[in-house]
Amino acid sequence: MPHDVYAVGNALVDIQAQVDDALLSQLAFEKGVMTLVDDERQAGVLANFDLPKLHRCAGGSAANTIAAVADFGGKAAFVGKIGDDETGEFFLRDLRALGVTIDVDPLPGTPTGTCAILISDDAERTMLTNLGASSRLSEVDIDEAAVIDAKYIYIEGYLFTGEDTKAAAYRAIDYAVKNNIKIAFTASDPFLVNMIREEIWDLIRGPVDLFFCNEEEAQSLTGLTDPIACASKIHETAENVAMTLGPNGSILMHGGEAIAIEGVSVKAVDTTGAGDMYAGGILYGITNGLSWKQAGHLASHAAARVVGQLGARLATPFTREEIEQLINV
Repeated sequence: MPHDVYAVGNALVDIQAQVDDALLSQLAFEKGVMTLVDDERQAGVLANFDLPKLHRCAGGSAANTIAAVADFGGKAAFVGKIGDDETGEFFLRDLRALGVTIDVDPLPGTPTGTCAILISDDAERTMLTNLGASSRLSEVDIDEAAVIDAKYIYIEGYLFTGEDTKAAAYRAIDYAVKNNIKIAFTASDPFLVNMIREEIWDLIRGPVDLFFCNEEEAQSLTGLTDPIACASKIHETAENVAMTLGPNGSILMHGGEAIAIEGVSVKAVDTTGAGDMYAGGILYGITNGLSWKQAGHLASHAAARVVGQLGARLATPFTREEIEQLINV
């Protein structure tokens, strides 16, 4: 079945657990920050909980975006690497339940990547990320037929932190270029822009058709400060740009024009996944007949809804009626 979007990214399971300060102190992690941990350390942390009874969802940046595309009613596919374990089986079940096509070979002997989100009584979130099997994604996992079957491929920037995962990203890009499939790429994080700035520029000047970034990433990339100037500079070589501005909305650059998208007022509860949700709204819109402004309007409202709740997945997905109302204002 043809897909709107085929995404390549890290396959992680987000695991949320309520904890007290005594356990955090025992685990000896800095409260309120994200820490990368190895397989053994993460296993020791998760051993304190009964995993199937905790709140879990398939995560990782690209997986969050592709779940959003599916939630809106789009046709979505994903490739990532999981371990041959219960957590990996959960990842597959969770995405497939949304209608996402995902066909992977589990990796024996390596745990599925996880992000343990430890929520203390004061609502502080201490995040422990173990990439696990996701870091073993390689170019052999990329299926040319799946790329050909999509309108867009979507690549998360985090893949460029590892040699194998970077090779997988470039294999997908090569297949897309060869078969005239459009390519979307997200900067993922300011630290990544600082680390591989010239490589990102090469992608923007070359095969990437749609570049996603936030204001801080755009400033780091261009050396400019004004949002419109940043977006315009990137648009000189990128056909399309989608730049988020937090509560101030976003800017879309398309056809040489700047399209201002309004922010949506919301009481922020958790900003995790807001950018991923926004990307999902844009990708769904432009692959399903919406104008760029309509897609931006939908994406802005979806990002606001996810910010107003815990977790990167919409607790209450948009109904068809809501989507119709949003795109017809």
